[in-house]
Amino acid sequence: MATTSASRSNSSTASRIGNAASTLFSDNQSLISDIRKAITMMKNVAVDLEKEQQSEKVKELENSILELLETYDDCARFSEAIQTIGSNYSPSEQPTDFKRLLEDEVAKSKASSPSTPQNNPLYRQFKEAIWNVHHAGQPMPGEEQEDIVMTSTQNNLLNTKCPLTGKPVTELQNPVRSMDCKHIYEKEPVIHYISTKKPHPRCPVAGCPKILQVGRVVCDALLTIEIDEMRLASATNINSTVVEDFTEVD
Repeated sequence: MATTSASRSNSSTASRIGNAASTLFSDNQSLISDIRKAITMMKNVAVDLEKEQQSEKVKELENSILELLETYDDCARFSEAIQTIGSNYSPSEQPTDFKRLLEDEVAKSKASSPSTPQNNPLYRQFKEAIWNVHHAGQPMPGEEQEDIVMTSTQNNLLNTKCPLTGKPVTELQNPVRSMDCKHIYEKEPVIHYISTKKPHPRCPVAGCPKILQVGRVVCDALLTIEIDEMRLASATNINSTVVEDFTEVD
C-alpha cells in the first residue's frame, strides 16, 4: 500500500515538474522569437543605412547583432535543457538541484554542438543582405560564384518535406520538430508513428539514427517563424522569376 502511495506521489511530482518545464520552455521560446524578430528588423535598418553609405552605423548594427546572437544561442540551449529535464525527470529521496541539472544539460549541449555567432545562419543572412545592396549577383569576398545560388535560398529548416506524409513543411497544418534530430513532421502522423514503432521508434529520415520521443517532438515558436520565412522566400523567388520571364519576352 505504501509502495503504491509513493508511486502515485512520484508520478504527481514528475507531472508537476513536466508542466513547469513546459511553461518555462514556452516562455523561453517566446524570448527566442523576439530576438529573431529584432535581428530581422536590425537587418532591414542596416540595409537602408548601407544604401545611404552610412557604413559606420552599419558596422555598429553588425556588432550588436553578434551580441544578440550569443544570447540567442544561450537561450536555445537553455530551452533544450529545460525540455530534456522535463521529459526525463524522475523524483528521488534526495532533494533535486535543478540549477545544477540545467547547468549540466547546457554544458552537454555546448560540448556536443559548439557554435559561434559568426557561424549562425542569421549572421550570414545579415552579411548577405548588406553585400547585395551594392553587389547583387556577385559572390561575397572569398566565395565562389556557385555559392550565390546556395545561400540566396538558404533557410534554417533541416528538411523541406514531412518524411511521413511527403507534404512540404510550408503546407503542414500542425508542424512539429524533433529536439534530437531537428527533423520536421506533421504532428498527428509522427505521434502515430511513434506509438506504432515502440519501443525504439527511429526517425524515418534515411540515415538518421535518432530515436523519436513524444515529449521531445514539439512545435516551438522558432519553427513557425522559420516556416513563414520559407514561405516568404518561395514567394519572392516566384515573383522574381515572373519578372525575369516578362522582361525577356518584352
